[in-house]
Amino acid sequence: MCGRYNVTDSPEVLTLMEQLGLPGVTPRPQHNVPPGGIGEFVIDAADDRYLLPGIWSLLIEPNPNSYGFRPNPKFHTFNARSDRLTSSPLWKKVYPTKRCIVPVSAFHEWKDKQVYNIHPQNEATALAGLWQSWHFGEEQVNSFTVITLPPHPRFSHIHPKSIPLMLRPEEFDLWLDPEFHETDAFQGLMRTHISAPLVCEPVRSTKLLEPTGQVEIIPADT
Repeated sequence: MCGRYNVTDSPEVLTLMEQLGLPGVTPRPQHNVPPGGIGEFVIDAADDRYLLPGIWSLLIEPNPNSYGFRPNPKFHTFNARSDRLTSSPLWKKVYPTKRCIVPVSAFHEWKDKQVYNIHPQNEATALAGLWQSWHFGEEQVNSFTVITLPPHPRFSHIHPKSIPLMLRPEEFDLWLDPEFHETDAFQGLMRTHISAPLVCEPVRSTKLLEPTGQVEIIPADT
């Protein structure tokens, strides 16, 4: 599961945005972004790239008690399992044409009560996702989900159920191309893998990213 992330004002994020074709554009810095929170994601549309805000959970609805919107309470759609992208009625509708990348500094996982700040070594993190645009009356609202892979044997001591799909720069263009519908080409990406050395750093909290123990670096798959 990928259930929290952060975005910091850092050189690594600037480099990632340049690799995504958006030099000078940066996501809003924020700590501890939760499902249902407002995040930002990159899409390709009309031969251009855009950084859009959206609610982190693909299925959303108007909040019945106050202004704004919330995740649909009947379904957990902040993560999309890779093995269900072509079979689930929800995911298979958006997978061929509405792929996105969520640029973040790091994502968080918990082992017991210890929180870990996790990211590729010396890099920000390009999380693969799907997105949707909804119309509620005259208001248009975007939403997105993060794709997760089956558990990885060298990551399972941190989180035993899944690991998010983290894309490499050479994969960005095809993944974002809304005209490329042959999702079979992504089958290799959907198998669990660690494509770059992964830093797992125990920190004080999701807001105080002060190291509290020894950093572990999980090597990339060969």
